[in-house]
Amino acid sequence: MRPHLGLLVAGAVGLVLPGAAHAADFDTYGAAPADFVAIQPGPNFVVELGAGVGMAPVYEGASEYGATFEPVFRVERLKFGFIDVGGEDARGGFSFAPSISIASDRVAADHLALTGLDDVDATYGLGARIGYEMALTDAISAEIYGAARWAFGGAEGLIGEAGIDVTATLTPQLEIIGGPVVNFASEDYMDTYFGVTSAESAATGGRLDAFDAAGGVKSVGVKLGARYEFVEDTFVNLNASYASYVGDARHSPIVQSGSEHQFTVSLGLSRKFSF
Repeated sequence: MRPHLGLLVAGAVGLVLPGAAHAADFDTYGAAPADFVAIQPGPNFVVELGAGVGMAPVYEGASEYGATFEPVFRVERLKFGFIDVGGEDARGGFSFAPSISIASDRVAADHLALTGLDDVDATYGLGARIGYEMALTDAISAEIYGAARWAFGGAEGLIGEAGIDVTATLTPQLEIIGGPVVNFASEDYMDTYFGVTSAESAATGGRLDAFDAAGGVKSVGVKLGARYEFVEDTFVNLNASYASYVGDARHSPIVQSGSEHQFTVSLGLSRKFSF
């Protein structure tokens, strides 16, 4: 039972019990008996913050890999007015959280395969993630989720992903999370990262054909992660993913000169804060 529900039940019982019985719970001076335990309300906001480092393609569609910085920002509990989402004892139901993404700048001069193409500044994505979790057993749950972000900076447009996360709690400290994922992007975003203009094609000497990328599903793949609480409220996180481009992303001359198969891996630390 959640703490605020316990308070409501306790209040209802107090109303229906006779006055004498209610008074018997306290001594002559109105103090609670020694075995009386006050119910403490839970935190209104619980957030997990951290960072990690990893390896990922140096740009969308690259066959070359480089180091990455991975921020961790996860909202576990949010209670504000009539909104009450999440909590340590909440298993199953809807969840809502912010969704953030960062794509570093793409400098054509740094990559031989991009020679002749225009540079692309760093792109930032801000949006939201909504999910619905189902408790399958005491140790296993599955969540269907979707996230959408508005991208701005080097590229503009709508980006996001949808998938299924299966969580297996192996011990009270260790859990494994993984499942399939589908990534999508709107036409403006796709054309920035996967398109080639006529002028750019000419600048490459015809090495890359002109290409106009349409929006839609960008890639399909799978994610796998492990999370270990080695100190109370402090975690080590290991994550890996694989994605394969589909549709216009796969047919892009940029991907054809790089790789349609994309892998990532990261290792980081995070800590939970309650307010």
